[in-house]
Amino acid sequence: MERAELAQLLGAAAGGVSQTAPVFLAERDGRSFVTQFAQAVAGSGPVFLGDPGWAEIQRAWWEPLVAAATVGGTPGGDRAWLMIPTGGTSGGMRFVRHDQDSISAAVRGFCSHFGLTRVNAIGVLPLYHVSGLMAWMRSALTGGTFLPWDWKQLEAGQRPALGDGDWVISLVPTQLQRLLASPAAVSWLRGLRVIFLGGGPVWPDLADAAAAVGLRVSLSYGLTETAAMVTALRPDEFLSGARTSGSALAHARVTVSDDGTIVVGGESLFHGYYPEYRDGREFDTGDLGRIDASGQLIVLGRRDAVIITGGKKVQPLEVEAVLRASGEFDDVAVLGVPHPEWGEEVVAFYPAGARVPNRPLAVASLPGFQRPKRFVAVPNWPRNAQGKLDREALRRAGAELGR
Repeated sequence: MERAELAQLLGAAAGGVSQTAPVFLAERDGRSFVTQFAQAVAGSGPVFLGDPGWAEIQRAWWEPLVAAATVGGTPGGDRAWLMIPTGGTSGGMRFVRHDQDSISAAVRGFCSHFGLTRVNAIGVLPLYHVSGLMAWMRSALTGGTFLPWDWKQLEAGQRPALGDGDWVISLVPTQLQRLLASPAAVSWLRGLRVIFLGGGPVWPDLADAAAAVGLRVSLSYGLTETAAMVTALRPDEFLSGARTSGSALAHARVTVSDDGTIVVGGESLFHGYYPEYRDGREFDTGDLGRIDASGQLIVLGRRDAVIITGGKKVQPLEVEAVLRASGEFDDVAVLGVPHPEWGEEVVAFYPAGARVPNRPLAVASLPGFQRPKRFVAVPNWPRNAQGKLDREALRRAGAELGR
């Protein structure tokens, strides 16, 4: 596929002025984003996506990169012209480089995995993030319908009527949790072919609650660097009780190295962090996992997030799952914080203003070394519109509150 062909599929107006300079697009409204992005793709310059909510610290990060592209062009030539922001697998803001080839490969693998020839999608996730963007790309490249929809309207009960054909939606776990509280929302969700759930860990109680009311959920694993999902659990598998991240999509190679790290290769792999350019190499994700006997991926957490306390290793996601299952937390995150005696101590963070958890009840089923030594209520809970939690912001908040 050529870039011009992608622009046409996205609905770019014919006969417009071809943009050669870099385009920086930070647009919150879905319908405006769709129009502006299509016209940017119709040009020949690099396209940088950004969060319209970025503060000055983020602007100081991206403005020099865009300026450098204006002066010196884009390393790698015409390839990898799409720059999607990410926190990166090692922290810190970066632009991940994609193009029409990596995007179309991801769409083909997606359609093959789920048996879809035309994707009709309702988009409630931000289009400047890879999960929201790829929801639109799957519709545009298959001739389906894409409906940008405001999440707050959806939560308030203003839900689009589902027309002919199969419809899908991508949600983050906290969004699904809120919708499950409304019988009307659950009834609407039952009309969807697939409900993709990503952007953060899915706790067991949430998955079981969704299955209990017959929702066709797909748990998946993917990154900005892989143009979204590279493994996915099919809804029938989910309803049968499976809770893995599923098997690899046709376009991707997913393996686990000797040290337990998830490694990804395939056609949707990114072309480097701008301004660097890479091509063809497998990608060490920095995530830990294993592949079970049926070929399905089980994600265990971040390699660099393992807490070592008193010589013992603690996986934060395991502790978080137990705390959530206790019913004592609306939201919770576990981090390792430096400690002079133990090396690190296990600390649980939760949103201030929520109910105060019963701590003995919450930790009752955890062995002693996994039990949080402190519980910290954080006033401004740093979860973004994509549902991802900024753990570094939590760590900073914890340091401030601990003074």
